[in-house]
Order: sequence, then C-alpha cells, then structure tokens
Amino acid sequence: MKAVKIAVHAFDGITMFHLSVPQMVFGEVARQGLADWETVLFTDSEGFTDSGRSVRTLEGYGIDGLAGSEVVPGADIVVIPSWFDDGRPLPASLAQAIRQAHGNGAMIVGLCLGAFPVADSGLLGTRPAVTHWHALDAFSERHPGIPVDRTVLYIDHGDILTSAGTAAAMDACLHIVRSRLGAEAANRVARSLVVAPHRSGGQAQYIERPVRQMKDSNPIAEALDWAVEHLGERLGVDELAQAAHMSRRSFIRAFRAATGTTPATWLRTRRLDEVRRLLEITDLPVEQIAAKCGFTSPVTMRQNFVSAYATTPSEYRHLFSQRNAGTALRA
Repeated sequence: MKAVKIAVHAFDGITMFHLSVPQMVFGEVARQGLADWETVLFTDSEGFTDSGRSVRTLEGYGIDGLAGSEVVPGADIVVIPSWFDDGRPLPASLAQAIRQAHGNGAMIVGLCLGAFPVADSGLLGTRPAVTHWHALDAFSERHPGIPVDRTVLYIDHGDILTSAGTAAAMDACLHIVRSRLGAEAANRVARSLVVAPHRSGGQAQYIERPVRQMKDSNPIAEALDWAVEHLGERLGVDELAQAAHMSRRSFIRAFRAATGTTPATWLRTRRLDEVRRLLEITDLPVEQIAAKCGFTSPVTMRQNFVSAYATTPSEYRHLFSQRNAGTALRA
C-alpha cells in the first residue's frame, strides 16, 4: 500500500485543539499499523529557531522544528485545520503551494475556519462548502459564488473537503480514513480515540437545540445502544420508543433534539455502516449481510448502498478487501 504524506498547516495563534485533531486521527492510523500515513507540520510563519520554523499557539506554547511550504506540493493530503480570527486573506505563496499540490493530485482539506483559505485558493469554484456556524455569513460575503450548507458537519467533493466548527474536524478526519481505508479501519481509530465513528445530523443541532444533560441516564442514548445490538430485527419508532421507555410522540421529539435527524434516517445510516463493516471483514454473501443488517431484501440493501456511497456492495467489497489484504486488523 502506497505511503500517504499529510501536510498540516500551523500558524501563530492557532489553538492546540485545532492543530492536534488531524495529527491524532491520522497518527492513529500509523500507530495501529493500518497504513503508512506520515503527518508533517508546516508553516509559512517567519519565526525560526535553530531546529527550523516555529509558531506560538493561542495558549502560549511554542512549537518549533516545523517544515516550510515547500513540503506542500509533494503531499497527498493538505490540511488547513483552522485560520486566523481576523480572517486575513490567504498569502499568495501559500495559495500557489496549495494549488500546486491539488494539481499534483492532493486532497485539500479546510477544517473549521480553514474553509476560508481553501476558498481563497480558488479551487472550490462554485461548489458548496461549510465552515463554523458563526462564520457562515462572513464566508458568504467573502465568497458569494460559493453556496454554503448550514446543516452538515462536512462536505467532501473528493478533491476538496470542508468541515464545520471545532469538533466536526474529528468527524471529517475520520471520514477521510473511512473513505480511504474502509469502515473497519475508521471504527478502530474511533474506538482508540473513544469517539463516535460516525455522527448523524449536522451543526444546526448545536446552534439551535443543544442536548440537555440528564442527571441519571439518557434514554435516547440507551435506545440507540440497544438498536445497534438489534439491527437485524424489525425496528421502527415504536420499538425504539419502547426501548427508551418513552411515548412515541415524546421519543420523536427528543430523538430529533438529541441527534438532529429522524429515527428512520439514523437507522438506515447505522445499518449501512454495519453493511460496510461486514463487506470488509467477512466473506458472507450479500443475502446474509442484508438480513443481519435489517434490510428486507438484498435489492433494498443494494439500492440504499448505491444511493449512499455511489458504488455497489460488490464493488465496495472488492475495493476494500484489496486494500486490507496486506493489513493486519487486530481486535
């Protein structure tokens, strides 16, 4: 499997959280032996030490030994994990390096406010983007020709990806792992980091309807955990509401507030996640996989799979069984 080089941009005033997310997720891929992924920090800052370029984080920590923008054109993935709060334009030298990397086949990723410099590079054209919810209006004013989607956690165009604010960067990075290495690899990374491998809904739920913290237990979370263990059974709103010990009406309202989506959409996503996992790690025929994951027929499963992933189950199995052939996935 080809080694993947990931260049992550750092600048004076970046928060340690924004800088750490891509390093944690992509670094975990290498630490677990899932693939040969190498992450390097680079900056166009004018700060230098004896060991190389340096930046100072918002928290006041100095980071030195960074590479310069010369590493960008040779990267397979270029990540701009955030941007300056003053929204300054993308410097011409960095824009040129990003465009050159893209021309060489690299994926360009703008996380949170990093969507601004990605858009500044001109690579998005008129394709939609997303950024932190508080900056959406400013983004639209700066790039009126780029539609913004205020509801999603990230948008992946294949060559360009942008994500919503802060924690959505974790979702976007796990998505990149999933798209390149498969669902099982992404699940392993997520389990190691103790985060959800895939969240349904979008950032709108965090703006308008924050999840209420319950003192003793969370019946919605309990119902979701129960549902994941019973995907092969007949599941609907009534069954989920019963698992949560709630009335149907109260459950639907609480479910939407907690997840930002409907029970049907959530169930379909979880079932498709399990389909992908079984396609990767088992030789089960699609008929058995469809039954195990709660689809009424292989045809229904295939239709939903193609709609979600733009490929068939058999093509997906072939692709990721080939990628994982030389990779040891230990439990």
